[in-house]
Amino acid sequence: MRFDQFHPGQVIHSGPATLSEREIVEFARAYDPQWFHTDPRRAAQSTWKGIIASGWQTCGVAMRLACDGFLADSNSIGSPGLAYVKWEKPVRPGDALSLRVDVIEVRAAQSNPALGIVRWRWQLSNQNAETVLDLEATSFFDLGAPPQPRVNAPA
Repeated sequence: MRFDQFHPGQVIHSGPATLSEREIVEFARAYDPQWFHTDPRRAAQSTWKGIIASGWQTCGVAMRLACDGFLADSNSIGSPGLAYVKWEKPVRPGDALSLRVDVIEVRAAQSNPALGIVRWRWQLSNQNAETVLDLEATSFFDLGAPPQPRVNAPA
């Protein structure tokens, strides 16, 4: 989507996406090697009653859904950060995750009118409509550059 297509109050949906146990364990081994992400036997005996995805992987799923749903063909040029991030419930293998984005603010930067700013809330929910991720982000858009064609990620 182009920057001028966003407006306050807008709701955008994307998904679903799922993670397998193998994907959860592989991600965790590489980036968040805590036992409740990597050791199915030990995790089964824990408070979690099984493997759960890293919160950072959950953020990655939300980002993938955002790119697939509305950012890939945009003039998005990154983000200065998040106001907050909360992992409300664990993500388990096979959960169907869907993204809801609520646009809060859309404006040109005061210091640079060629820079668009979108502030939005992203909520990732599972198949039971339980929120697993809640965050508020600010994103920058280059208003001086035409949108680029979508480049598919390698499989």
